Amino acid sequence: MSAPDDDLDALIAEALHDVRQRLAALQERLDVIRAARAGANDDDEHDPEGSTLSTEWSRAEGQRADAEKELADLDGALERRRAGSYGICVSCGQPIPIERLRLRPAAVLCVPCASRL
Repeated sequence: MSAPDDDLDALIAEALHDVRQRLAALQERLDVIRAARAGANDDDEHDPEGSTLSTEWSRAEGQRADAEKELADLDGALERRRAGSYGICVSCGQPIPIERLRLRPAAVLCVPCASRL
């Protein structure tokens, strides 16, 4: 891999920052929905005006779970950085191209190995 260590650290740090911001926004959204559910009548399933609070909750909760997974993956990338194995494919042992790491900072597979899955 040809990227300097500082670039790799910045790559992971930026991705972590973005995911944490997204998680904070999702938590605010969930708080708003929770408050609306507490004040709404119990029959929002038949609201002709649009999606239900239950639907909105499910959507936001799914997005939160995805962001939590992404955060865990990025934490794993930090661990691999500390261990000296970041950017190395866990399947074939070849370097993961920096272009792939820029797109997916938590990537553990090179493109050929990922394509085989």
